[in-house]
Amino acid sequence: MQKSYLAHSVQAALAIALLSAMPMAAMAQDTSTDTQAEEKADERIQVTGSRIPQSTNVVSSSPVSQVTAEEFDFSGTVRTEDLVNDLPQVFPGQASTDTNGATGTATISLRGLGTYRTLALINGRRMVMGSPAQAGIAADLNQIPAALIKNVELLTGGASATYGSDAIAGVVNFIMEDEFEGVKFGYQNSFYQHNNNNNGEAAQANLEAGFPLPDSNVTDGHMNDYSLIMGANSADGRGNVTVYATYRDIQGITQNNRESSACALAGGPGDWSCSGSSTIPDGLWLVGSDALVNEGGELIPYDGRAYNYAPLNYFQRPDTRTTLGGFAKYYVNEHAEFFAEVGYMKDHSLAQIAQSGSFFLDVNFNCSNPLLTDSQYQTMCADRGYGAEDSFTATFAKRNVEGGPRYADLQHISHRMVAGVRGDITRDWTYDVSFNVGDVAYTEVYQNDMSNTAIVRALDIVADPETGEAVCRSALQGLDPSCVPWNVFQPNGITDEQLDYLTLPLYAKGETQLREFNAYTVGDLSMSDFKSPWAYMGPSVLFGYTHRSEAMRYEPDSAFRSGDGAGQGGPSVPVNGDLSVDEIYTEVQLPLVEDAAFANSMVVDLGYRYSDYSTGITTDTYKLALGWDVNDAFKIRASFQSAMRHANIRELFRPQGLNLFNMDEDPCAGTNPSATFEECARTGVTEEQYGQIFDNPAGQYNYMQGGNPNLRPETSETKSIGFVWRPHWDNDFDFSVDYFDIDVEDAVGIVDSEYALDQCLTTGAEAYCSLITRNANGSIWQGSEGYIAATNTNIGYLRRTGIDINSNYQIRLEDMGRVKFNLVGTYFINFDELPQPGSDLIECAGKWGGSCWSPKPEWQHNLRSTWITPWDMTMSANWRHLGGVDHVSGERSLASENYLDLTAQFMVYEGGRFSVGVNNVFDNDAPLLPGGISDNGNTFPSYYDALGRYFFAGFEYKF
Repeated sequence: MQKSYLAHSVQAALAIALLSAMPMAAMAQDTSTDTQAEEKADERIQVTGSRIPQSTNVVSSSPVSQVTAEEFDFSGTVRTEDLVNDLPQVFPGQASTDTNGATGTATISLRGLGTYRTLALINGRRMVMGSPAQAGIAADLNQIPAALIKNVELLTGGASATYGSDAIAGVVNFIMEDEFEGVKFGYQNSFYQHNNNNNGEAAQANLEAGFPLPDSNVTDGHMNDYSLIMGANSADGRGNVTVYATYRDIQGITQNNRESSACALAGGPGDWSCSGSSTIPDGLWLVGSDALVNEGGELIPYDGRAYNYAPLNYFQRPDTRTTLGGFAKYYVNEHAEFFAEVGYMKDHSLAQIAQSGSFFLDVNFNCSNPLLTDSQYQTMCADRGYGAEDSFTATFAKRNVEGGPRYADLQHISHRMVAGVRGDITRDWTYDVSFNVGDVAYTEVYQNDMSNTAIVRALDIVADPETGEAVCRSALQGLDPSCVPWNVFQPNGITDEQLDYLTLPLYAKGETQLREFNAYTVGDLSMSDFKSPWAYMGPSVLFGYTHRSEAMRYEPDSAFRSGDGAGQGGPSVPVNGDLSVDEIYTEVQLPLVEDAAFANSMVVDLGYRYSDYSTGITTDTYKLALGWDVNDAFKIRASFQSAMRHANIRELFRPQGLNLFNMDEDPCAGTNPSATFEECARTGVTEEQYGQIFDNPAGQYNYMQGGNPNLRPETSETKSIGFVWRPHWDNDFDFSVDYFDIDVEDAVGIVDSEYALDQCLTTGAEAYCSLITRNANGSIWQGSEGYIAATNTNIGYLRRTGIDINSNYQIRLEDMGRVKFNLVGTYFINFDELPQPGSDLIECAGKWGGSCWSPKPEWQHNLRSTWITPWDMTMSANWRHLGGVDHVSGERSLASENYLDLTAQFMVYEGGRFSVGVNNVFDNDAPLLPGGISDNGNTFPSYYDALGRYFFAGFEYKF
């Protein structure tokens, strides 16, 4: 874990040198013929979901969806996650549109079961944890260059028996172009264009609030993507080396460039208004039940004004990424083929949000403060019975508009190396042995935050006994000689000297690490007597062993750890841990029937894995699948998989600390709370506090997070049944339907904070009420004393059931070419969560908001039609449909959204291709949502197309 960047770089350089040297060294060997490599090739491939090679014309017994490189080309995406997130089976994780709480990584969530329950593979091998930062532990898809992707295979549902832990939701396997010959250069420029005249209600809200509107037509978010791929075969045809380099540069987009996000919205359709944060530039004082705002040096009763924090927030983070790497293989003979993979990535991104400030800190108000005007002294002191020598505690909030916005400078550097050998042991037995090494180095520099400690000291102001000038009490006492009074009392009183003292830079670094040894052997027992009496072929069996160790280190500096950063929402705690596992596993593919009257074939697939973890936990997982080819055109398939997931390092070892969650309102806050006193008393509200609790207009509240070393493994059962129909229409049509049912028990998670509060209010159950702690003012957001506990625990269960549909159809037009259609759709029947035994079931299919959070439509589909003309031109159209959803409360229904994407490709010269396209052709607006209950920019931008039309144009040329 302590390797330096230099050591990592040397390691990568040596690996690339090794790749280049392998074919040269191997060619020196004496060989009798050049045809042996060709004889090695057969018509069997490895399909995601099994390590036993399958015949190329066999349909998998487990439902596997595939996205080809062609789809990447048609979509024009430069971010791998953008294309994958558009699939109906996938829900977004960390994305380029995240800014507050962004980790700088790109993650996905199959079936919406969580990014850490989705196992990401490259060529069938596990990826390293993407980042040590919170919410970044899942594999980072930034490490995968889109230009090298041959296809992506998705197996949804438990796959732990084949791949081990983390495959509760399924597997996403990125299969790379690892055997290239020639030179290919590619470049693409893309950008967003949006007409800011589609959303009159949002524009009107901005105008009424006095906020400027963006230009009516904006073009921004430019992206430049370069790729270079080079490959060569060895002279004897036995080996290949493929190397690549890519560079991507993405410009940021701030929310003030879209009328829908230019302010933090409140209300609803027909009644939108601009809201924001009560941490306002003017300064807000809370003294007892009074709220006073500083206006021109006068303290007047607070009139509800709010700060518009939206304009400075990023809607799309700026990002630069470089990837380098390569693949090499060399076939010595039928007993040994050496292979290697190396990869390097450096990704740099900025996550920017509004300015920091004093977020309702308790400070000492000194009535002898020489910066006070006579009027301020009268209002704050004399009218309250205080004299010039008195002081008292007040709560102060002020936005630091005199300083710059807060931003996190995030950088990830990753290295990946695979080396192995495979071949035949005998005629019927093969082997595969490999080492898989991955590392990620992470740094975060957080700029323009303020120090809570400095704020408290800078507001405790007294007169210097010698000069009479305003000084910090802490400076006068020698506690903090550098303290400079923060002049929030007089107009234009804040200076650069004051800001320099108050500003607090924060820094964090960390690493993640993966070390994996994997060895397995596959035997074909067709020549033995151990076979079904109704089948010609015998079983294929696999036996394997894996040792995997993972480690993570997250080291925030003292400012992060102490929680002194005013705009951090609480401390960032260090995490340092490791986890290892030894596993043995087996698979059996057993033909039961062949060439019978009722079946062309019937095959059973079995799998089992035993895992022994360094935590002392042992687990068993298994699978059973049946493939029944009724005839050449019709196949029935069914599977049952028992999967598990061991808690990850963060879930086990993260210390406890505060963070923020979004909620419409605290039902017990305000002068007229929506909850009764009896209900609020269950949450800790006293009679004196009821009706006096100041609510947070920004809709952000504290929750206590943290790990738990006593977590049990999650377990799941996945059942699927379906059919595949391929009528004999020149192989131009296929249609598959699969039902899935995924049940996850003992799921590692948290009891949702808003749900816990609601349950305490309505039921008074101790299991929920014990999670709520209110501070001395009755608040669950002011300071660090009020919060809702949401530490990791084994909650009730998660369930996903539904139907997947996949179909391909091709029409041959003779002299006009051919037209292809592809439909991928998912219908969710259940999208459920039980927070803990005995609680109410949270049903999210077709809903959004509350504990369901982001939209969970019942039906989504992509329908692509492509015309391949005989004139070196291809045109394609894609219809993306997102079903409508209702809010869990029954209000604020979101209508379905439909997007049309168009692409044209032209072959130019020999080996050249030019592509141009536009996604979201009609510039559909994302649905408007109040800022407190949306993800970013008053909507869910990683789910909807929130930035407008996406134009792209690019070319590639292969020499």
